[in-house]
Amino acid sequence: MFTGIVEELGKVESISTGKIVVSAKKALEGTELGDSIAVNGVCLTVISIDGNRLSFETMPETLKRANLGLLGVGDEVNLERALAVGGRMGGHFVQGHVDGTGQIQSLASEGEATIAMFQAPKELMRYIVQRGFIAVDGTSLTVVDCDVSSFSISLVGYTKQNTILGKKKVSDTVNLEVDILAKYVENLTKGEKSEITLGMLAEHGFLT
Repeated sequence: MFTGIVEELGKVESISTGKIVVSAKKALEGTELGDSIAVNGVCLTVISIDGNRLSFETMPETLKRANLGLLGVGDEVNLERALAVGGRMGGHFVQGHVDGTGQIQSLASEGEATIAMFQAPKELMRYIVQRGFIAVDGTSLTVVDCDVSSFSISLVGYTKQNTILGKKKVSDTVNLEVDILAKYVENLTKGEKSEITLGMLAEHGFLT
């Protein structure tokens, strides 16, 4: 489980079939083999540590659903270690299970901020609501507005400086993970018997 608060920018050192190697600093602290780290919002398992380099195994399904297959050597990536028990919950619950990808439609300045518009698949848009949460390349963001095929978010200066979103261009592909709570609510309202209850959601911290 992650929070969507990016800890640092890593750099892709090498890519090969089924493997990606990323250099890091902060993400190395306390990291051991088998630990989970979100790379551009994708939960990956550390399979080796060599100096300041972390190696991750990638599966074909991961590459199909996410933008990791578009990365090249030298590209920067968002990194976040898994949420520690008792840690601050600065963003929202992010699983690191990317639901799909979207594309940047436009970037417009609004004072010190940038309003970014993203096109997203119809099957994901039903989970995206105004003022709701969305993880874009693993970054926890609040939806400013949305329609049937797109949504917008506001990128403040800190986010632009400390995540890869500040370097994105129109037509770039981004990873999207919708708020897991929206999926649970959909399941509850289907009218079919479900093992998911409001009590269970509250017990696990999804409702307060």
